[in-house]
Amino acid sequence: MYRRVLLKLSGESLGGPGGKGINEEWLARYASEVAAAVKAGLQVATVIGGGNIFRGLSGAGKGFDRVDGDKMGMLATVINSLGLAMALRSEGVEAEVFTATPMMPVARYYMRDDAVAVLERGGVALIAGGTGNPFFTTDSGAALRSLEIRADALLKGTRVDGVYTADPEKDPSAVRYDELTFDKAMEDHLKVMDQTAFALCREGNMPIVVFDMNRPGNLTALLRGEKVGTVVHA
Repeated sequence: MYRRVLLKLSGESLGGPGGKGINEEWLARYASEVAAAVKAGLQVATVIGGGNIFRGLSGAGKGFDRVDGDKMGMLATVINSLGLAMALRSEGVEAEVFTATPMMPVARYYMRDDAVAVLERGGVALIAGGTGNPFFTTDSGAALRSLEIRADALLKGTRVDGVYTADPEKDPSAVRYDELTFDKAMEDHLKVMDQTAFALCREGNMPIVVFDMNRPGNLTALLRGEKVGTVVHA
């Protein structure tokens, strides 16, 4: 169904049940899922959040300067990407970390053609550092990078199995969508991704698939064309 995708993961997902720090068991689990998809022929780039380490927006509410807080959050995404890259290499898959601002020798400076070259030779390109600018979330960064690398879809890996009318973890009456439009998602303020990310994907006609990354095999099921999660489209 897809040849090339950008997988967006939250930083909290790497923290396991507690959502803080890096849980080695969950890190290995995600690496195994991504490696299986790559070995099956899917080209995968990733963007990972940094909320398990530091979230700039919440820091701003506690006295941090928003710009400096967002810089800290960008660095957190680099740490997470380095961790997932090491886990992927242990699965026998090439993995290269790219950053939105120069950070050699920690990681390579992001250039689209270099990242695509990694994908085309069967590796995973982990694109960290957000957009390189404050006031933009990693969701927006993921939308931007998915368009740049000409992905077939942006996959948003979460801990729920799609988009609901309300938060299913708080509202048991919430109803799940099989698919919906960007306009509907934006009008209803569905908090799956931020409005900027939705707008970018709508303008670029980039479908978003929201699915449960914690269910083993879901990523490769998407590769096989099975209906997994919720599709948000134009």
